[in-house]
Amino acid sequence: MTAKGVTVVGHPLVAHKLTLMRDKTTSTKSFRELLREISHLLCYEATRDLELTEVTIETPLQSMRAPKLEGKKLVFAPILRAGMGLLEGMLDLVPSARVAHVGLYRDPATLRAVEYYFKAPEDIADRTVIVLDPMLATANSACAAIERLKQAGARRILFVCLLAAPEGVERIRAEHPDVPVYTAAIDERLNDHGYIVPGLGDAGDRMYGTK
Repeated sequence: MTAKGVTVVGHPLVAHKLTLMRDKTTSTKSFRELLREISHLLCYEATRDLELTEVTIETPLQSMRAPKLEGKKLVFAPILRAGMGLLEGMLDLVPSARVAHVGLYRDPATLRAVEYYFKAPEDIADRTVIVLDPMLATANSACAAIERLKQAGARRILFVCLLAAPEGVERIRAEHPDVPVYTAAIDERLNDHGYIVPGLGDAGDRMYGTK
């Protein structure tokens, strides 16, 4: 499945690392390491269109005009708790980025997202915000996080995930068509419990060894 505004990062290293993460025998340690590594590759793609400006610098040999990111630094907005796994790799590449935290949990009965914590930079309106969550399943959490960030003033938002379900892609594109989606893969469907199939299980549990 492909859709307007959705980029599936088809790099061979992404596909390889994702296969290792799907394997149920992969250890918690290895899962965390792979998630950090794959987030580097997703970050490259999601930041491809960042605006550049030219500045004058001095190399050891001479002065030159060279490209530099224009404007204020990025904001990474992980959806707690699983989004923290993507955050580490993103900060490896953009260590000066600001971080907004969006605390949501999924009600097991309704699958709706319930907010329990939110903290974002005051000047978020002036920055590109990249929302992070490994799984785009029902998109309840993703849509709730994006809406909350917009309420806080965010104007340019991207969403980065590891895996997506067709249902989640359709939902996020319907509710937030202005938010581009970047993912490593779009799987077959959701099951009756709202999990992505074939998927890789609960990303948070596999990251932290809580199940």
